[in-house]
Amino acid sequence: MIQSVASRRHVIADDLRKQISTGRIKAGERLPSEAQLASHYTVSTPTLRNALAILQGEGLVEKIHGRGNFVCHPLRRITYVGGGRTPDAQTTADAALRVSVRTTNLRARGHLTALLRVSAHSPLTELLCLSHEGKSPHSLARIYVPRDLAPADLPCESLWCEGVEARLAELRPPLAKVREKVSARFPTPEEAITLRISTTLAVLAITRVATGTTGRVVEAALLVLPGDRADAVFTNHTMPEERGTEG
Repeated sequence: MIQSVASRRHVIADDLRKQISTGRIKAGERLPSEAQLASHYTVSTPTLRNALAILQGEGLVEKIHGRGNFVCHPLRRITYVGGGRTPDAQTTADAALRVSVRTTNLRARGHLTALLRVSAHSPLTELLCLSHEGKSPHSLARIYVPRDLAPADLPCESLWCEGVEARLAELRPPLAKVREKVSARFPTPEEAITLRISTTLAVLAITRVATGTTGRVVEAALLVLPGDRADAVFTNHTMPEERGTEG
């Protein structure tokens, strides 16, 4: 029975995938309701939802709460450039990607005190940055900076490099070190809803901490990049060996 249900789930996913790839169901189109699909394929609603979860995990279908399941428009891939370089090396540099920015003043607590190496209740500013391609969410970043380094005139919407990062760079001191930690994980329920992705789609979670020349942490960023639309590239720069002079 377990094998039969699993097989049926994949058969349904294969059939819907074929209809999407051949254009019978077009990008942006709403799929029939789950009840209608379950009736069409003569399966239970849980089996049908498992089939849709496969397509959601592949980035072919997105479930918008309260509206239904829609065929995704193909999303362009972005590249996160790391390797100890300055934060403006993050390249969402594409005119089709725009970033909405929401700022919130808060006090450091929990993991933020450790990330920014500050005492509890120190004043911070959070910048919640959600990038979009058209109307579809693309990636998510939460940036935390000490309150005195937070710009007061950030745009509500901008191109990433020309807006948020450029403005932050104007206020912070020169950087001495940028430490980045990259891990693959499943999104939290909140991240899945915000990015309209399946909870089974792996994301790249990048924690970036920038330290100034005085040793002060001037920025901590938590980035969530869905695995179906993002790559991370890290380059180590080495100096050529010096050759001894011939006597």
